[in-house]
Amino acid sequence: MSKSALVVDDSATMREMVSYTLKQAGFEPLVGKNGQDGLEQLSGAPMDLIITDLNMPVMDGLAFIKAVRARDEYKFTPILMLTTESQADMKAQGKAAGATGWLVKPFNPEMLLQVIAKVVPKT
Repeated sequence: MSKSALVVDDSATMREMVSYTLKQAGFEPLVGKNGQDGLEQLSGAPMDLIITDLNMPVMDGLAFIKAVRARDEYKFTPILMLTTESQADMKAQGKAAGATGWLVKPFNPEMLLQVIAKVVPKT
């Protein structure tokens, strides 16, 4: 059985690249174009992993993570930030919001899969 993942990014190209990488690793990705759209995609469905950008219109990644963590069914779901931001204070804000990990764009597919292997339990 494949694992489920949600990819939230305002860049269609980034959503496609991350989704392709996830599919190669056996995930079935859903996509959202901003935090609000990402929340709508979740709609209570079980999720093994969430990957989100930080800077997005409508709802940014930090607000999205806080909203996800407020839902009981996603309290322990791994959430990775995949963003161009690399400042320590932004990483601290991400961690405080509930992010599990932080990756800087442009991403390396092998590195992304290594991080995922560390945060998503094997079944």
